[in-house]
Amino acid sequence: MQVTIDKNSGYCFGVEFAIKMAEDEMEDGGHLYCLGDIVHNDMEVKRLSDKGLVVINRDELKELKDCKVLIRAHGEPPETYKLAIENNIELIDASCPVVLKLQHRVKTAFDKIEKKEGQIVIYGKKGHAEVIGLTGQTLEKAIVVMADEDLEKIDFSKPVTLFSQTTKSTKGFYALKAKIEEKMAAANQSLEEIDFTANDSICRQVSNREPQLTRFASENDVIVFVAGKKSSNGRALYQVCKAQNPRSYFVENEGEIDPEWFASGDKVGICGATSTPMWLMEQVMAYINSLDQPVAQV
Repeated sequence: MQVTIDKNSGYCFGVEFAIKMAEDEMEDGGHLYCLGDIVHNDMEVKRLSDKGLVVINRDELKELKDCKVLIRAHGEPPETYKLAIENNIELIDASCPVVLKLQHRVKTAFDKIEKKEGQIVIYGKKGHAEVIGLTGQTLEKAIVVMADEDLEKIDFSKPVTLFSQTTKSTKGFYALKAKIEEKMAAANQSLEEIDFTANDSICRQVSNREPQLTRFASENDVIVFVAGKKSSNGRALYQVCKAQNPRSYFVENEGEIDPEWFASGDKVGICGATSTPMWLMEQVMAYINSLDQPVAQV
């Protein structure tokens, strides 16, 4: 078999930067608190946990004082920074620059649209760490929309400014934009009255992976997609592979691989999510290569 790893797969720069910051802080053997899983991959979380990274939730953060806490790439709402000052917590801020810029844009748009009694709408997953950080810029007034039924929360007779979680699908964003435009046109007497601004705030390093993966999946006989089960980005990108290549399989690690998936002479492609470490994909590749070796006779 010929086994290759997709060169475009693995960590986006935001996640890579956060993990590097965490490892640098723990270099002297001390522990470091991290607000939420640093990445949606249990094996990487365990590796960093063994080095001293302690994952905490927001309730546990309230009880901490006089320590260091890492903010992961997803970013945090203003309340987290306020609490850190009150509890003398030193924040190691690894927020992705793309997310920080979006938070600023959302805050600026919210201050402007509030004067017109308008609404900030965010295309994203309610409860997702990045979305919590974004809604925090709007005093929790932003409307989070994911499915068609969520559109009922919007008053289409009032101004709307739309943003997207940075890791969402570009196709999904523009489909939502079209639906909002249609409903606003129906709710207003003329197009001139419509006050609707749509901001495509999707990270291109993430969105570009869809066409890249489509090409990679078509170039191989079998696709082994490696990602954590918690990764929404992983589930979405796996579906991109599956749509292009029916012989695509989702695994968390090499222990979930079935040798029956492969035939002699197959071209096997290994790829993953923005939360998949390269070392894990290399581990999967080594295991698949071992399946192709003749068994030694005893």
